[in-house]
Amino acid sequence: MPAMQTLKQYFKEQFTLFLFVSVLFVVGVVFGAVMVNALSLEQKQELGRYLSSFYRTIQDGAQVDGKQSMLAAFSLHMKWILLIWTLGLSVIGLPLILVLDFLKGVLIGFSVGFMVGQLSWKGIAFALVSIAPPNLIVVPAILICSVVSISFSLFIIKNRLVRRSGTIYHPFMRYSGVTLAMGVCMFGAALLEAFVSPTMMKWVTPMLAALTN
Repeated sequence: MPAMQTLKQYFKEQFTLFLFVSVLFVVGVVFGAVMVNALSLEQKQELGRYLSSFYRTIQDGAQVDGKQSMLAAFSLHMKWILLIWTLGLSVIGLPLILVLDFLKGVLIGFSVGFMVGQLSWKGIAFALVSIAPPNLIVVPAILICSVVSISFSLFIIKNRLVRRSGTIYHPFMRYSGVTLAMGVCMFGAALLEAFVSPTMMKWVTPMLAALTN
């Protein structure tokens, strides 16, 4: 398929940029995990009470509105990629895209780090069934959106601001097309987050409780 070959060639050409944003994301994850140790005792206790309450709610088999959760998750994920898409349209937004990649890593690293700090090995298992499934789609989608956004910004700088040559139509359509495709992926991630992760949490939580008794 020519379209797939063209897209594959494009991502091959942008490998260095992919590597850069991936490393930036990983640095954010590490930084987020380290941030847990910087919390005050009061902050840890407050977050710990919230986590324990959530854990008990799952353990008691509370019902979750899957449709509402899916819409909320999809809305949140789409805000991320639409913000990245918007920033890619402006030259000054380029560094902010990198900030968003780093921030996403911080959020995930902090969440996992806090779960592990509060629940020990149970936190690892809980993170694997609650945080990991949707983020297996969300994180690559955000990184892909970031790469095409940065690439588009660099194209604008090179061909519109410096040389003032070349058409912007095809790069813009490719840019928007990839973003739209990642939006579809985000819908899949929202379905996982709303229906698969809660089911896995309900399945794992009683097992974890039994092992600690």
